[in-house]
Amino acid sequence: MYSRLYIHVPFCRAKCGYCAFASALPAQGELAEYPELLLRELNGHPAPSAPLRSIYFGGGTPSLLHPQQIGQLLEEINKTVGIATDGEITLEANPATVTEASLAAFRGAGINRLSLGIQSFDDHFLKLLGRIHTADQAGQAFRDARSAGFTNISIDLMHSLPGQHLEQWRNELQRALRLEPEHISIYGLTIEEHTPFARLYPADAPLLVEEDLSADMFELAEHLLIRGGFEHYEIANYCRPGHASQHNCGYWTRDGYLGLGVAAHSFLRDGNGLRFSNATDLNGYRQSLQSRHIPATAREYLTREEAMSEHLFLGLRLASGVSFRHFKEEFGVPLESAYRSPLADLVRLELLRHQGDRLFLSRRGMLLSNQVFSRFL
Repeated sequence: MYSRLYIHVPFCRAKCGYCAFASALPAQGELAEYPELLLRELNGHPAPSAPLRSIYFGGGTPSLLHPQQIGQLLEEINKTVGIATDGEITLEANPATVTEASLAAFRGAGINRLSLGIQSFDDHFLKLLGRIHTADQAGQAFRDARSAGFTNISIDLMHSLPGQHLEQWRNELQRALRLEPEHISIYGLTIEEHTPFARLYPADAPLLVEEDLSADMFELAEHLLIRGGFEHYEIANYCRPGHASQHNCGYWTRDGYLGLGVAAHSFLRDGNGLRFSNATDLNGYRQSLQSRHIPATAREYLTREEAMSEHLFLGLRLASGVSFRHFKEEFGVPLESAYRSPLADLVRLELLRHQGDRLFLSRRGMLLSNQVFSRFL
C-alpha cells in the first residue's frame, strides 16, 4: 500500500509571508510532545509489506526538532515498519536553525540527505520573503553540513520575486553553483490565497515579475545548471547524476506514501488509489489520537479515470515522461486511445513530444506545464 513515509513538522520560528503550508510558532511543550503523537498515529496504520524506501521530514521547519528526537523517531519507525538499508532519509532545515554540531547530530541520528531552504542569497529578498536567515548564514549552513559529513545536500531557490531582475537571478544561480550541492530545486514565486503576500501583491501589483521575464528566469536556470553539470530531471528540480530525490520521484510515479502529522497528506495504492489528509490544526490532530482515531479527513477513492489522469500529469513532470507500455499495463487501455484528442493537439502545438515508448514535455511544454496538465483533467 505504501513504501514511503512523509512526516510533517508544523512548527516555525516565524511565518513567511508567501507560505500557505500548515505551520505556526510552537507553544510551550508542543515540540516535546510531537514525536509521541507521530508514533501513535503510525501505530494506528497497517504496516507496509516491505521496508520503507524513503522518509522525508518536511514542514514547517523540521530542524526545530532536537536531533535526539529525530533519532528516536527513526529508531521506532525502523522497529515498527522497517527502513531499507539504502533508504533515503531527508530532513528539511532552515539555515538559521542549524549549526555544525546540530547537523553532525542529525547525521548521526540517521539523516542521510539534507534539504536547505535557502530561497535566496540576497539579504534584500530574504527580508522581503520573511526568512529568518541571512545570505551569509545560508552559505555557512551549507559549509557546516559538509563538515558534518553530509554528501547529499539539496538547496531550494526562488525566482520571480517582487522587483527581481534577470541579472539578480543569475547571481543567485552562480552563488548556488559555487557551493557545489548535489541537488537544486528551483521555484517561481506563486501568490497563494489567504497569505500576507496575497494582500501585498494583488494580480496587478507593479513589482510582480511578468510572465515573459519569469520564463527567461526558468530558461536561464536550465542553461546555467545544465552547463554546471546538473541534470534537469523534473520541471523544478536539478541534480548531479545519481542524486535525484528518490522520495519525490515516488510522488511523481504514484508510489504509495503515508503522511504523518498535522495536515499531512497520504496516497495509498489501494485499487485506483486512496488519498486522504490529516487534521490541519494541532489540537484537532491531538484530540483524534487521544480518542484512538486516525486523524484523517477528506478520504477520496480515485476512479479509474482519475487515476489515469493523475498518472499522466504527475508522470509528465519528469523529464523521462510517461511510458505508453506502462500506461497500458496499469489501466488496460492504450494511452493514445484514452487521450486521442488532447495528445494530438498538444503534440501539434509542440508542447508534448513522442519518442519511442515515451511521451514527455517539450522545453516549451515545461514552461506551460499547467496548461498541458489541464487537458488531462
